[in-house]
Amino acid sequence: MRNPGWGYGLAARPVDARVIGVRRGADRRLLQGVSRSFYLSLRLLPWPMREAAGLGYLLARTSDTLADSLALGVEQRLECLDEFARAVASGEGTPRWSMRVLNAVTDPRERRLLEAAGDCLAALRRLPAVEAGLVREVLATIIDGQRLDLQRFGAPEGASPVALASDAELEDYTWRVAGCVGDFWTRLGYLTMGDRFSKSDEGEMIRLGIAYGKGLQLINILRDMPQDLAHGRCYLPVMDPENHYELAASHRRWMDHASDCIDSGFRYATMLSSRRLQVASVMPAMIAKETLALMRKASWDELRQGIKVPRIKVYVMLLKALCGLRVRDNM
Repeated sequence: MRNPGWGYGLAARPVDARVIGVRRGADRRLLQGVSRSFYLSLRLLPWPMREAAGLGYLLARTSDTLADSLALGVEQRLECLDEFARAVASGEGTPRWSMRVLNAVTDPRERRLLEAAGDCLAALRRLPAVEAGLVREVLATIIDGQRLDLQRFGAPEGASPVALASDAELEDYTWRVAGCVGDFWTRLGYLTMGDRFSKSDEGEMIRLGIAYGKGLQLINILRDMPQDLAHGRCYLPVMDPENHYELAASHRRWMDHASDCIDSGFRYATMLSSRRLQVASVMPAMIAKETLALMRKASWDELRQGIKVPRIKVYVMLLKALCGLRVRDNM
């Protein structure tokens, strides 16, 4: 389970509301460690949006860490997700992870994030009520998607891969874990900034934002397909997930669909009111477009080794965007 735009990094001290504002060096490292694209976007976001967006980012990565702790059984991961979901929804209490849960997380940054869950939940309680409601709503949708993922693909390691049954199931999954983030981002923008976010119709912006989020998730799925198959998961709706010809054809079809969704992201960015918002929103689309280009040229062995846009290219994209290269030039 992966969220394209929500991540975290390593912090040197307990998390509090200052983390969400990305105000100090150690706080920045908490957000920077995993998702380069979202970290860059968050730094560029106007201040009214930044606190709720950053907090949603950290909470979603916390639930993702719980869902992906392979050293724990499926039932225990589901129990942890349920406990975390209750704490987010109720605004009360803090999950107390057992040493077994903490020791199942081998990445020190991820363990640090779990240990900081209470600080993140305290920050959620301090948000304005309407903003907190948006964060709780998007987290509930994401966690539902993570629970469904575990229930579908909870077979023991080494079992034959299980594939999604239909296009509708894949569309629903990408909505639950990423499309809802596009909806959240847009509604938060209009709530906190009004016309300074966008003068375009809010319903159209929400539609484009949802498509954009789903496209980013599709690219993650397509990029990580060999690794997912090794863990018994096939997100592409195919009859036989062990048939490489069928997989390749499905992979090409969904790359075309992902490309259309990313085009929605570029259109979304052109409809925002300020350069900062445009750059913050377009960076993941620029990285996604480059990732798609790399995947189209990649062999199966290259996919297995991993497709990743070089860091230097990411910063070149950022410089082009900041220096005034028109967003439309990337479409």
